[in-house]
Amino acid sequence: MKKLIPAAVVGLFCTQSALAADFTLTSPDIREGGTVSEQHVFNGFDCQGANLSPALSWSGAPADTKSFAVTVYDPDAPTGSGWWHWVVFNIPASTKQLPRNAGDAQSNKLPAGSIQSRTDFGKPGYGGPCPPAGDKPHRYQFTVYALKTETLPLDENAPAAMVGFYLHQNLIKKAVLNARYGR
Repeated sequence: MKKLIPAAVVGLFCTQSALAADFTLTSPDIREGGTVSEQHVFNGFDCQGANLSPALSWSGAPADTKSFAVTVYDPDAPTGSGWWHWVVFNIPASTKQLPRNAGDAQSNKLPAGSIQSRTDFGKPGYGGPCPPAGDKPHRYQFTVYALKTETLPLDENAPAAMVGFYLHQNLIKKAVLNARYGR
């Protein structure tokens, strides 16, 4: 005779398993679905923000993660291909957060070995939101990638599309924090 397991026990097990596997990205500076504040907005192209990258934290990374990468992307930019605002890779697997302003190429706030490569602003480092005046608010996707390799074979001159190719080839899991900004 088969023993039946109560549905509540099965449900609890499934819920706990799902929660244990959640890979999440959070920020004390930007809330999910919220508006990017002026301190994180670009300073240039008629925008007058402080251009500080937000503090980011992640948890629940897969156990086999060998490194991380972080990107910020605007899919609404009027370019036909979006706009890459920040690209960082080769972040050691022991890292669980990046402090505010880690995206300043001169700040030395990134973990040793991390590489910031070219954004669509034409140089490495964080470049905050700055959509055209009058556009509807743009979406900004802050993404952390858990990767199956310790390093990507790229340097600070790699364009965002090339980094994206390697990220997708080595992806285990990713977590996204979405925000908006308009002017």
